[in-house]
Amino acid sequence: MELPQHIAIIMDGNGRWAKKRLLPRIAGHQQGMESVRAMISHCSKIKIPYLTLFAFSSENWRRPESEISFLLGLFLKSLKGELKALAENNVRLRIIGEKTRFSKELQNAIEEAEVLTENNKGLMLNIAFNYGGKWDIVQAAQKLCDKVVKQELNISEINEEVFQDHLCLSDCPMPDLLIRTSGEYRISNFLLWQFAYAELYFTDTLWPDFREAQLEEALKTYNSRQRRFGYIEEQLEIHPHLEIIEQQAHA
Repeated sequence: MELPQHIAIIMDGNGRWAKKRLLPRIAGHQQGMESVRAMISHCSKIKIPYLTLFAFSSENWRRPESEISFLLGLFLKSLKGELKALAENNVRLRIIGEKTRFSKELQNAIEEAEVLTENNKGLMLNIAFNYGGKWDIVQAAQKLCDKVVKQELNISEINEEVFQDHLCLSDCPMPDLLIRTSGEYRISNFLLWQFAYAELYFTDTLWPDFREAQLEEALKTYNSRQRRFGYIEEQLEIHPHLEIIEQQAHA
C-alpha cells in the first residue's frame, strides 16, 4: 500500500458522541484524546512522516465560555502530560495558529513542549490550535508586505513558491490526505492553501470512535485513487513518473 506523506485530520464529533450517551460535552473531548493518542501511535508505527490535527479553530471562540475554558485547560494538561509519550515515540511537536490570545502559562507550555521535542526524528506532529486558513494566508501576506517595505523583497519576486514559504507548515510537504470525521462535508477554514491537491475523505464515524481500523480504511480509500495533478489518465499510463514528479513539486 502506498502511504501518504502527510495526513491532516479535522477531529469532529466529540459533542455529538457525548450527547448520544447523555453525557456532558466535555466527556466527548476527553474521550477524543484517546483517539488523538491512537493516531499518533499508529502513524508513528506505520511510518507516516507528517500528521496535522485540527484541534481548535479561530471560530471556536464562539462556543460557550465554559467549554472554551475546558478545552484550553485540556490542551495545557495534554501538553504537560503527553511529553513522555511523545519522547518514547520519537515525535516532534509543533503548534500552529495565533498564540497571542493564550495565557502566558499556555504559551510557555507550548514553547517548552516544542523545544523538548525539536530534536526528535520520527513523526512530525502539528497541532492546529486557534488556527484558521484565512488567518494563515493573511499573516503570510503581512510578512511579505513587511519585506517589501523594508526592501528585502521585490514585488516581482513574489510567486506561489515564495508565498507558500511564509505559510504555516512551509517546511512540510502539502497534505496528501484530509480526513474529516462525524459526517460533515466541509473543510471549515482549515489549511485552505495547503489542501490544493489533497484527497478528501469523509466518514460518519465520530472522532472519539475513530481509531486504527478507521484510519486504515481511510488509507485504503486513499490508495485506490489516482492523483493526476492536472494530467489526464492516459498521460500517467504512458509516463507514470509524472505523478511522482508532481507529488514532489507540491511537497
